Amino acid sequence: MKSRQKDQQTIGQPKILAFDTSSAHCAVCVLCGEDILAQSSEPMTKGQAERLLGLCTELMNEAGLSYCDLTALGVGIGPGNFTGIRISVSAARGLALGLGVPSVGISSLEALSYGHETPCACAVDARRGQVYFQQFDGRAVHDPAMAPADNLPGFEGPLIGAGGQPPAHPIAVSIAHLTRERYLTVNTRPAPLYMRRADAAPSRDTPPLILP
Repeated sequence: MKSRQKDQQTIGQPKILAFDTSSAHCAVCVLCGEDILAQSSEPMTKGQAERLLGLCTELMNEAGLSYCDLTALGVGIGPGNFTGIRISVSAARGLALGLGVPSVGISSLEALSYGHETPCACAVDARRGQVYFQQFDGRAVHDPAMAPADNLPGFEGPLIGAGGQPPAHPIAVSIAHLTRERYLTVNTRPAPLYMRRADAAPSRDTPPLILP
């Protein structure tokens, strides 16, 4: 009976799979309408490529959904870890193509702002004494920028993220909610938001190309 009631509650509701590996984690959320059916964030500095789709499948099973039930995909596009961003964006594009559903790219800075009253400013640790920084007032006030962590530009409202208040929601949850709000109007594929070149030395082999 509970299973039947759950099925009836999800009929007609958009079902969103959202994930992010732009930082030292593998974060996934399954959303139906406004309800979180399953979510997890596993700390990890490497291995996201091997873990991401497995974690997605585990949470889809926990939510009682199959991939063909999905309405849209949401993905964190950075700024953040160069390799992690590529992993998530490539996975989202591949899944969206195979399932025939839209995919929505959400910046990690906007995900931080979700659930907070504006104006506010958001910061993501960029290492080397710097942060990725952006001001929001209902919408982004300016493009994201690099800034010294101990000397941020002037901003209004609280600081959310690195050096400030914690986010209102886990990042994958915020990405899922923002995707639910936007998937009907998005007509471009998610693209990585790189603000710094990769720290690692480039490989001698040509890296895979992410098409625009």
